Amino acid sequence: MKNTTSTQVMQQQIAKVIGKHVYGNLNGIEMKSLTDLNALTKLVVDSAKAGNLHILELITKKFSDVNGIPGGISVIALIEESHIALHTWPESLYATLDIYSCGANTYPDIAFKYIVSKLNPKKVKSWSADRGN
Repeated sequence: MKNTTSTQVMQQQIAKVIGKHVYGNLNGIEMKSLTDLNALTKLVVDSAKAGNLHILELITKKFSDVNGIPGGISVIALIEESHIALHTWPESLYATLDIYSCGANTYPDIAFKYIVSKLNPKKVKSWSADRGN
């Protein structure tokens, strides 16, 4: 009979976590694309659908204008699988995008590419990380 330690039993009981994290910096975006709250909110919603991510709640914020330049926007989606966060800086023609999901059947990379394709930045610097156990 095989001896099983409590550590071995605990390791067998721990569920595997599949965590996928894609994030990046988007430079050189047209200002009008960075200042339309409704369009950016729809973009996040559509990207979630593209990546098989399921939105539970949306939080949006349009910041005050600064020296006559439209303020930035944040769109954060709480998804069943984790989150999507898009933040814009119109004065710098810049945005950051962060998509983190858990689950074998989610595609944060597709959601990320969807948003990038619609914002059409001149330069994208992106990273991905395995956040699973």
